[in-house]
Amino acid sequence: MVALMWVIETINTLDSNHLDGDGIVARNFSRLWGVITSPFIHASFAHLIGNTIPLVFLGLIIALRGAARLARVSVIVILLGGLGTWLIGPSGVSTIGASGLVFGYATYLLTRGFFDRSLLELLTGVVVGVIWGAVLLVSLVPHHGVSWQGHLCGGLAGVVAAYALRRSRARPVTAAPALPS
Repeated sequence: MVALMWVIETINTLDSNHLDGDGIVARNFSRLWGVITSPFIHASFAHLIGNTIPLVFLGLIIALRGAARLARVSVIVILLGGLGTWLIGPSGVSTIGASGLVFGYATYLLTRGFFDRSLLELLTGVVVGVIWGAVLLVSLVPHHGVSWQGHLCGGLAGVVAAYALRRSRARPVTAAPALPS
């Protein structure tokens, strides 16, 4: 996925950044497809590098549970985070970049231990929080040219992914009451 982002940014740069307008344009039904395209389009190589490092780091941790898990988390975060951004984002602006996906991965890792009731996953969440927590919080503060809406919605989608993909707990089998003879 990251390799695809790099290929797309190379094409975008060679094409004078014409793809930048193909992101999420809030509440514009004719541009709803931007929910799917926006994580793959970046404003510059610096923007892409800023997303690549945490995306690879966090994605590798998620992928320890298998490629299918990474794919499921990615789909949930891209779709729900993108739809949330489409609903609350600023009008007339194309929101692009994978930072919503980065936030989704981070909050997935931060919360999955609670839903799975796993000490190892809770510790993983603590490590992610220590390394990326301050950056995540600062990125929710509105800055010119930065979509706090995409960060917030991606983060919320990561929590939803952790809940939706939680391990099912086997319920204890209770013996049927004995019937009188």
